[in-house]
Parts: sequence; C-alpha cells; structure tokens
Amino acid sequence: MSILAWIVLGLIAGFIGSKIVNRSGEGVLLDIVLGVIGAVVGGFLFNQFGAAGVTGLNLYSLLVAVIGAIVVLVLYHMVVRGTAR
Repeated sequence: MSILAWIVLGLIAGFIGSKIVNRSGEGVLLDIVLGVIGAVVGGFLFNQFGAAGVTGLNLYSLLVAVIGAIVVLVLYHMVVRGTAR
C-alpha cells in the first residue's frame, strides 16, 4: 500500500477506534498517528493468529486496523493516565 493509503486507512481507523474507546477523538493528528500504528499492530496481531493482516484499502483491512487502533488507544490511555497521577 502507498503512504497515502496508509494515512487514509489510519485516519479512518483512528477516528473509529477513538470513538469506541473514549467517545471523543484525540485530535486529528493523534488519531492519524495512533490509527496508522494501530493498523500495523492489528496486521501484526492478525498474522500471529494465522489470519491475513492489512491487505489493501478495503473493509477487511479497515476492520484489522480498527482492532489494532483500539488496542493501541487502550494502551495509550493506560500510559497517559498512569503518568498523570
């Protein structure tokens, strides 16, 4: 996939994931970054369990990226809340 496709997939996955995790977005830039990281993490996790990872700009890849973004966002919130105390 091209860099632009990763950014678009990351933006969508980050937006959806942030709405699921905390009902409000983290901001456009952080949504994109966490979404792209989530897409990579989701692809890695799916590959570890024997399923295909991110295969292109399609609904399956979006699902993989959203699941990865949710994992990354949960970890992000654990770290941010842990340092705020």
